[in-house]
Amino acid sequence: MQTLARQRYHRLTPLLLVLGLLALITGVATIIAPPPATANTEASAQDVEAGQKLFAANCASCHGLDARGQAGVAPSLHGVGAASVDFQVGTGRMPMQASGPQAMAKAPQFGEKEIAQLAAYVASLGAGPSIPTAEQVDGSLGDATNGMLLYRNNCAMCHGSVGGGGALTEGKFAPGLWETTPTHIYEAMLTGPQSMPVFNEANITPEGKRDIIAYLEAQRGGSPGGLGLGAIGPVSEGLWAWLIGIGLIVGITVWVGARSS
Repeated sequence: MQTLARQRYHRLTPLLLVLGLLALITGVATIIAPPPATANTEASAQDVEAGQKLFAANCASCHGLDARGQAGVAPSLHGVGAASVDFQVGTGRMPMQASGPQAMAKAPQFGEKEIAQLAAYVASLGAGPSIPTAEQVDGSLGDATNGMLLYRNNCAMCHGSVGGGGALTEGKFAPGLWETTPTHIYEAMLTGPQSMPVFNEANITPEGKRDIIAYLEAQRGGSPGGLGLGAIGPVSEGLWAWLIGIGLIVGITVWVGARSS
């Protein structure tokens, strides 16, 4: 039997089996893994060229002519993708008006066509998240209930329970989201601007991001209880209960005491 076993199995068989198993695992992981973000390939060569000129005139002083950034001044833009440019420039955060703890949102300096050209140029420098499609950011196609769960697990600790914003450390803050466009909300989740983490498809799926947009849009119709009290939840409600409720009790007590005397 031992002679038969030696003839049937080569001594390298275990190694070949291990290598085959590793190859199988790698193949399965490649199939089920989410597709990598890709740069916007729909832009024309003319858009890229126009975007390069806009970049040289308006962005290169901080990010460098080669867009590789400067230490302590501005980060490299290679591989950030079109979505990052569309968010930063489309919300007016870039170009920055003044140095500070974080870039402030303001009226955009460029029009939609110029923003698209800048995004096309930066996307040509390296693969990165693309600008989401209209379907991806359509809150009417999302599930606001699931969006609420995802939002409260991933976003509420900074942006507040209903997207009203909140303070962070070192002079930074998480902005309110009630007036932010669905596209910019989606892009912020994709790119993680400033203090915000990146939520890629492994963290929150595209459908999950759309559900979050649906939840945030549902908060824009006003408070179902009437006065919103700043939309910061039980803190403000408890304060009003204390001021009004306890105040009334104290007032009634004083009135009853005055009458009895």
